[in-house]
Amino acid sequence: MQTLPITSLPLCWKELLSSEFEKSYMAGIEQFLCQQIKAGKIIYPRQSEIFQAFIETPVAKVKVVLIGQDPYHGPGQAHGMSFSVPAEVKIPPSLRNIYKELSADLGLSIPKHGFLKAWANSGVLLLNSVLTVEDGRAGGHQKKGWETFTDSVVKILNLKCDNLVFLLWGAQAQKKGVGIDRQRHLVLESAHPSPLSAYRGFLGNKHFSKTNEFLRSKNIAEINWNL
Repeated sequence: MQTLPITSLPLCWKELLSSEFEKSYMAGIEQFLCQQIKAGKIIYPRQSEIFQAFIETPVAKVKVVLIGQDPYHGPGQAHGMSFSVPAEVKIPPSLRNIYKELSADLGLSIPKHGFLKAWANSGVLLLNSVLTVEDGRAGGHQKKGWETFTDSVVKILNLKCDNLVFLLWGAQAQKKGVGIDRQRHLVLESAHPSPLSAYRGFLGNKHFSKTNEFLRSKNIAEINWNL
C-alpha cells in the first residue's frame, strides 16, 4: 500500500529530497502508516495533503520557514500546513495567539479564519516537525521517522539557500535550529504560541516585523502577512 504521495511533490522538491525518499527511515514511515490504516486508525491530514506545505511553497519561493509541531488531531483541522486550518474551521488557540501578536506587531486586523495559504504562497514554508497524526492522539506519530525527514529539509534549505528567516517557536521547533548557519540566515526564537506558553515570550516577540526588516535589508520582497 502506497501511503506517501511523493508523486504530488513539485519537481523542485523531488530533486532536493530524492535521496531522502530512498533511505530506510522513509520505508519505516510508510510501513508504520500502512499498519495504522490497516488497523482502522484515522490519520490526519488526508493522504493527498501530507506534503501540502511543499506544494504551496516551491523551493525558489521560500523566504521564511515556520516550524510547527505535529498536525492538529481533531476532525477537519489538519491539511498539511503548520498552524493552518481550512477556512470554515474554528481558529485554534495557538493560531489565535499568533494573530494577536500579528495585530500588535504590524497593526493588521485579526483574521476571521485560520487558512494560511496566502502566507504559504507569499513564501512562508509552513513545515510541521511531524507530518501525520492519529485522530485524538496529539504526538501519536512522533519518533516514527518524520523528525529525521524534516531535519533533512531544514539542513538542505540551510545549505542550498541564502537569507532565509527561520521562525522557531517553542522547544521542539528550536531543536531544528541547531545546525542553521546564522551568518547566512536569520533565526528568530521564542516561546510557543500555545495558551500554555504564549505569555512567556511569544506575545511581544515582534517576529513578523523583524522578518520583513531582514528581507528588506537583503533586497528581498517582504512577506504579505495580511490575510
